[in-house]
Amino acid sequence: MKVEAHGHTNILKDTQGDLTAFIMKVSHEHKSFSDKNLVVDLSAHQSLTKKHLIEFTPLCRMHSKGKKSFVIVCENVNFTEMPKELVVVPTRQEALDLIEMDEIERDLGF
Repeated sequence: MKVEAHGHTNILKDTQGDLTAFIMKVSHEHKSFSDKNLVVDLSAHQSLTKKHLIEFTPLCRMHSKGKKSFVIVCENVNFTEMPKELVVVPTRQEALDLIEMDEIERDLGF
């Protein structure tokens, strides 16, 4: 797993190609990321489905309880099929922009 820090956001990227192992690793190390917004970059995975992304739901819920954003970057999925609690965008820049908007909303008290 590769971790890039961008201010108040960490970008986590799977470098092994094993999605299940990546989810387990992120879940086990969540406490070290809990004070930052998270972008999970899955753009290297070409054949992900809704079923794969739903596996991130417990991690997303846990992270959102701490008033931090959790965004998944995945290019090759049907975005209309995603559950509302998962935020999935096609590019890293969209993820960072979305987190910035979330931060502004939290600062304003929304």
